[in-house]
Amino acid sequence: MIYELNVLSESDVPALTGSETAPVGDVPQDFGLSYDTAHSDAHVLSDGFGRRHTYLRISLTERCNLRCRYCMPEEGIELSPREDILTFEEIVRLARLFVSQGVTKIRLTGGEPLLRKDVEDLVDRIGALKQQGLETLAITTNGLLLPKKFDRLQAAGVNLLNISLDTLRPERFKAVTRRQGFDLVMKAIDEAIARGYDPVKVNCVVLRGINDDELVDFVAWTRDLPIEVRFIEFMPFDGNRWDDTHLFSYTAMRDRIEAYFPLERLADGPNDTSKTYRAPGHRGAVGFITSMTEHFCEGCNRLRITADGNLKVCLFGNAEVSLRDALRAGATDADLLAIVSAAVGRKRARHAGMYNLAQMENRPMITIGG
Repeated sequence: MIYELNVLSESDVPALTGSETAPVGDVPQDFGLSYDTAHSDAHVLSDGFGRRHTYLRISLTERCNLRCRYCMPEEGIELSPREDILTFEEIVRLARLFVSQGVTKIRLTGGEPLLRKDVEDLVDRIGALKQQGLETLAITTNGLLLPKKFDRLQAAGVNLLNISLDTLRPERFKAVTRRQGFDLVMKAIDEAIARGYDPVKVNCVVLRGINDDELVDFVAWTRDLPIEVRFIEFMPFDGNRWDDTHLFSYTAMRDRIEAYFPLERLADGPNDTSKTYRAPGHRGAVGFITSMTEHFCEGCNRLRITADGNLKVCLFGNAEVSLRDALRAGATDADLLAIVSAAVGRKRARHAGMYNLAQMENRPMITIGG
């Protein structure tokens, strides 16, 4: 599968916004972008709707050791050549640059991020940015390799974990992921709890007719454990054969659960993606990520860098700009900030809606990084 990089054209790029903390210079034309170098008073990570982006997701690899049906096309994907993947030095430089502009949370994703060779060394280097303003270092993982790497990841400052688990039934796990590994994931969750992670967030993509009959079981699981199960609506990406017959909506989930457990709404922050609830008397909680039926775009503070170095300002948008190419062409930090500023300034108010998204060319989820 070959992807065409959607580069901002001159007509698409708004007036360049500057940084409160660093001047932004002209951008060399050979980076594929053209800019109006007039500055506004907006922050480099603010868009035209006043949203300040303080959360950066960095994908470390396109590889994964599972083949989840909602993420990976059945035929697999053609991986980017190794030389196209960001190096550790490039990742750290970009992470440092974004932290210098006010990013306080970095999440490492994939693919499966723990498949990246020497990932512990990279996490050490990103964790060191906590001395420069980074507050949260998170990892989203399927958990299979987590127990072997826990000591160094925790020592490096990983203080938030999301572990993917779409079923509590071992036989169904194989059907959904096309692989074995249920026991390893459960071991990872148990160890995370034992190590003091509170809550351990468990990501569950809900598919009608596949695992929607387990919603109540997942809520019951939160009774005595510091687990926050996050039920995610099925989202369209290239190759995952999305259709609304498999979409189990937020309201349908709540109706199913509340037939057994009343749910109390908890307070959510202005940038939270999850609508969070707790069953009375339960230690843990449940959340609903309602990207399709009740989008939360107005509070979006997230940016994404793909494993091959493209900046995506929206998970569902197909416009991308290559930070990797700029890095390798000799871009200064000011040059990079100009590129980022123009891309963020072009971010739209909200995504196009689930039926339009299903018709758009994007990437498979595994090559975006979630």
